[in-house]
Amino acid sequence: MAEFPLVEWLERFAVGLRFVLEGVSLVCVALGFAATLLQAVRQRLGPGRHRREPVSRRFNSLRLTFGSWLSMALEFQLAADIVATTTAPSNQNLIQLGVIAVIRTFLNVFLGREVELELKFEEAQRQQRQQSSTTETLSP
Repeated sequence: MAEFPLVEWLERFAVGLRFVLEGVSLVCVALGFAATLLQAVRQRLGPGRHRREPVSRRFNSLRLTFGSWLSMALEFQLAADIVATTTAPSNQNLIQLGVIAVIRTFLNVFLGREVELELKFEEAQRQQRQQSSTTETLSP
């Protein structure tokens, strides 16, 4: 059994790690698609609560779900590209790494804003429901 120099072993390890990270990225996209599809079916066929919500709100919920999964997939893709760039830092790899980093950053910033607004909106609605139910119980 021949011994590999450390550099060769690290390159082989990096190739395997990149393959795993890219696979996990694909799994995230597939799971995100499945989760979003399931959520859409539940909204369409589920109990009446979802049907009372405006279509734009239901659509936004679906976008946030899928966007979160895509963001996670991009994290793994970025990690895979970092691994590839450390072992073979070609211009193409560096450009690809930069593009993915920029896309991921913008996606995360805008997705974070949307999630924050969505949470504030849901909290305001919850407080409004509590106030209206308190008012109803106090009314004779």
